[in-house]
Amino acid sequence: METWIALLRAVNVGGTGKLPMAELRALCTAAGFADVRTYIASGNVVLRSASTARQVQKSLQQALARHTGKQVGVLLRSAAEMSQVLAGNPFPDAAPNRVLAIFLDQAPPPDAVDTVGGRNGEQLALGKREIYVHYGGGMADSKLKIPAAKAGTARNINTVARLVAMADE
Repeated sequence: METWIALLRAVNVGGTGKLPMAELRALCTAAGFADVRTYIASGNVVLRSASTARQVQKSLQQALARHTGKQVGVLLRSAAEMSQVLAGNPFPDAAPNRVLAIFLDQAPPPDAVDTVGGRNGEQLALGKREIYVHYGGGMADSKLKIPAAKAGTARNINTVARLVAMADE
């Protein structure tokens, strides 16, 4: 069985997509996943399954749609892939709460950084299936618009590190 990390999109953010983590754990267990654990209330799930990445993603999306009555985006990484995201952080000296990895289903387009609008000192770098953003002055006043990240979901490096640690437990 492989350990997978599922990142749900738009769950418990800004008053939308309310989904208590106890319900999410129960939903994942009912869908046949093992050793299901969640981290903070923003839709982070560590689970185990013998299924392929595509099967895990599809099964979880279907279970969420049945439960919530709407489509919920799920971005999936294996434990090894999530470790690579953490190791690949191009801003290792920056405060980890000011660096985000925006997770995508596929590689970002090569021009993803060039199409960004509203920049105000933020630094960006492309990963394998991620876009990294360093908000040097903080996120509160940022007006950053990243068209390539529209269907993605972001987690700060602290969260990525915790999910890697949970997957290793």
